Amino acid sequence: MISKKDIHMFRESRRILLKSNEYICLSPHSNLREYISNYNITFPTKAIMPTGFTIMPSGCGSLTVSSDGKNLFVDLDGPTMKPYIVGSQADQPEMIVDIEFKPAGLYALIGINQSELTDEKISFETVNPVLSKLISNAVEKADSVLELVTSLDILLFKSMYTIYHPQLKLIFQNIFDCAGNVSIKSLSEESHYSERQLNRLFKEHVGVSGKSFSRLIRIYNTFRLLKKSKNSLTFISDVTGYHDLSHFIRDFRLVCGITPQDYRNNMSDFYINSTKF
Repeated sequence: MISKKDIHMFRESRRILLKSNEYICLSPHSNLREYISNYNITFPTKAIMPTGFTIMPSGCGSLTVSSDGKNLFVDLDGPTMKPYIVGSQADQPEMIVDIEFKPAGLYALIGINQSELTDEKISFETVNPVLSKLISNAVEKADSVLELVTSLDILLFKSMYTIYHPQLKLIFQNIFDCAGNVSIKSLSEESHYSERQLNRLFKEHVGVSGKSFSRLIRIYNTFRLLKKSKNSLTFISDVTGYHDLSHFIRDFRLVCGITPQDYRNNMSDFYINSTKF
């Protein structure tokens, strides 16, 4: 199994998204980039995961392999639609390997209606015991970061249950291009699905309604704007298409559980993965 020093030995710079002494975030193989956003390999410390460290909702699922030094555990996190605190767990696992999916990517791997898994955390062994064991073995036997991610690439590509839904892919792109500021009626008309069919498709493949997903993407656009202190909340509200500031604050609190100003005041306490969209 790899150790912290192996992070520094990884030389494929084209795959490195972020890197520190305790952490490396890597892009998957190009064949998997429709489904998977990144691999995170972390050796947790309080410095990088303070007590209040919170993962913001992304509408996407993940597989997490954690090691306590003796055993490996493979957990499935369904599509997240609410923030959850992980900093309090930072002193427990010695290593964490996170496979972070893009919207509908987890469905492509396991073929389970995602609405049944939204905001749920379960042992992956109960879902797919064979793949769970193979992933665990890959993490345990890897002697380098390169060997680990190569093994994960091969395992995940071979295990994809279904191809990415072509119409859903176009709908996603429309939502991303509009930064979430698009109505379900408009998406319905452009995709030639009824609004009811469209929402059924979203709930099966993504886990939430099209409206909830669009709202989430809209909020993700505000994260980028909130990083710049010169951007007032009123300016951000206007740029992102909200009718008024109170509507923006209400939507932000609905998705994130806090106000935009609270987020801005404590940005280092929150994990945002914009590579998913």
